Amino acid sequence: MSTEPMDCNELVELVTAYLDGSLDLQTRARFDLHLLDCDGCENYLQQLRVTIDTVGRISDEQVDPQFRTKLLNAFRDWK
Repeated sequence: MSTEPMDCNELVELVTAYLDGSLDLQTRARFDLHLLDCDGCENYLQQLRVTIDTVGRISDEQVDPQFRTKLLNAFRDWK
């Protein structure tokens, strides 16, 4: 486990785990410390939260079936 300060690239890689609450305590602490010093990453995290909240309100009936298929195909193999 690293005790080095987290950089922006590492934060971006871990943001999903952070939002899921699945980071170990040490990594979570490093993530939170980075957010205290980096307005850009704090803004990124807030934008991601707003996006997740907004998308979560869209029902299947509101999405054009062809567009839904394109989205599913685009993200099917995304890792």
